[in-house]
Amino acid sequence: MTENKTGGARMNTVLLCAETTQGETRVALVPKHVKTLCEMGYEIFVQSDAGMYVGFTDEDYIASGAKIITSLQDGYDKCDIIIRVNKPDNNIGGMRERSVHISSFDTLNNNKEIQEFANAGIRLISLDMIPHSSITAKMDIQSSQSSLAGYYAVVLAASKLPKLFPMLYTPAGIIPAARVFVIGANTAGLQAIATARRMGARVVAYDSSPDLAEEVESLGAKFIKIDLGETVTFEEDDNTTLTSKQLQLQRQGLLNICAHSDIVIASDYKFGRPSPLLLTKDMISYMKPGSLIVDMAVNNGGNVEGSSPDNDVVYDGVMIISGNKLERSVPIDASNMFSGNVFAFLEHFWDSEFGTFKLDANNEIISKCLITSDRKVLTETKEELTI
Repeated sequence: MTENKTGGARMNTVLLCAETTQGETRVALVPKHVKTLCEMGYEIFVQSDAGMYVGFTDEDYIASGAKIITSLQDGYDKCDIIIRVNKPDNNIGGMRERSVHISSFDTLNNNKEIQEFANAGIRLISLDMIPHSSITAKMDIQSSQSSLAGYYAVVLAASKLPKLFPMLYTPAGIIPAARVFVIGANTAGLQAIATARRMGARVVAYDSSPDLAEEVESLGAKFIKIDLGETVTFEEDDNTTLTSKQLQLQRQGLLNICAHSDIVIASDYKFGRPSPLLLTKDMISYMKPGSLIVDMAVNNGGNVEGSSPDNDVVYDGVMIISGNKLERSVPIDASNMFSGNVFAFLEHFWDSEFGTFKLDANNEIISKCLITSDRKVLTETKEELTI
């Protein structure tokens, strides 16, 4: 850390890391945002070939004002702020104590790694834990990446479905439109609905929150209502929690629709806790042979029994497609959107007067996404940080 004009510690050096997670195609910052950050006062270091999967060269980053490094350790030594799309997939040795690591960390599934960050004295910010509000909309990686995943889920399913999406009138007869059922009217689900409708499918959708019916119907889909009685929604994360009895009622209602569907998109992903099991193998056995299911919650417990995050599986003639990180299949747009979220975060907490990234644990945004500090895994009560 450098000194600012008041004599305090200043955080303005940023390391953009190349992704090493298998299958990852995105980059956390693109050159256009690097350029603006450099103009603001950040000093950006970019690990060589960080943007290779998206078509950005080291020269593109240099032209934007960044410096290229070939050694990850050299970057750790130079920088106060480390930025990635994912968590590091190896040990965290080499990062400086009190440095700030910013990424989408998937905190539910990485408790061991979180403890390692705490033990090393590294302050971990997980972007997927940023609360939803009008202020944080530009930082919301959940929405930006889920929207792309919802789009691609339908494109992927259409490519594997052994029939057409739109209705066609031919001399040989009428080809009926494919029937698509979307479970979950969240960001991914709504984008899936819109995409399936644009492709000519007949679309129905369901969400445990009936308040979303109007939004679903505005996209041209029919909203399915299943009487579950009173449900509880947590305002903070918009997640609805059901009792075991309500889950049974829900599954029975879903079964009737799934049995007549060509494609089911299961998008009920719960951030910060396991996603609910919505479709059991018994339910799948009622579906038509040749029909498809895309499980978009597969890396968080899964909505579909028997789904795998690593490959597609077939059960009783029904293909269950892995919906794991589908946004990686459109890396140019995914990177631009992810980078925009990261840029908005760095811009929001930039103190132009003192030329530093300002980390205030009492800030309503930071208090939710700062996971480790002072060698502790933080709880809901945050103590004041000194930089």
